[in-house]
Amino acid sequence: MTMKRFYKKTSWRSEGEAGFSVYLDERELRTANKRMLRLPSQMLAQAIADEWADQEDEVDPASMPMTAYAFTALDVVADKQHAIQAEVSRYAETDLLCYIAAEPETLAARLAANWQPILDWAAKNLDAPLVTTSGLMAIAQPADSLAALRRRVVALDLFELAAIQTITAILGSLILALAIIEGRLTVDQAFDLARLEETFQAEQWGLDEEDEVKQAKDREEVCQGAKFLQIARV
Repeated sequence: MTMKRFYKKTSWRSEGEAGFSVYLDERELRTANKRMLRLPSQMLAQAIADEWADQEDEVDPASMPMTAYAFTALDVVADKQHAIQAEVSRYAETDLLCYIAAEPETLAARLAANWQPILDWAAKNLDAPLVTTSGLMAIAQPADSLAALRRRVVALDLFELAAIQTITAILGSLILALAIIEGRLTVDQAFDLARLEETFQAEQWGLDEEDEVKQAKDREEVCQGAKFLQIARV
């Protein structure tokens, strides 16, 4: 839902150890739930100020992803942090990369060749070796690996957790999401790995317009989540 623009200029300010804030004229921007907007980096504060500055006669929240992520972090994640940590961590139990299609053989070979290096990286760098299968039934993962991945998730701050929740859900893989955070994969690399099977099917039968639109939307959401992660850390 849009609203009429009610301000002329935007700016950001340092609040010392409390972080950074954004102002619309001389009015401090607050979250949708009227909480104080305290941001962890100058770059994020600048990005949010720019989003509000770019609005024209109407303010459209859908065009302000950095603002949306920040509001989510402070209004939603802050109140449901433990539940969201558990939700994100559970993706490791059925991670996309662990379920390799048995047939056709060309698809199975492509998935294994592209996914195994990331699983190897997770085993070495995240201390989380995972088991793979070619079946559809869920398989149990090593308890120590799941615990190690959960520790990674629990260590994230509110802003990081807000972004990884979306990224993990879209990709269907906590390992791919963590690979983005750790710099092992770019957003495009991770997204393409998550969509390998769809890409294979499109090569055989073609990709319809609805699928193309959805994939473009999903890729953009992952890109915005990764951007938020990056500038929140600067």
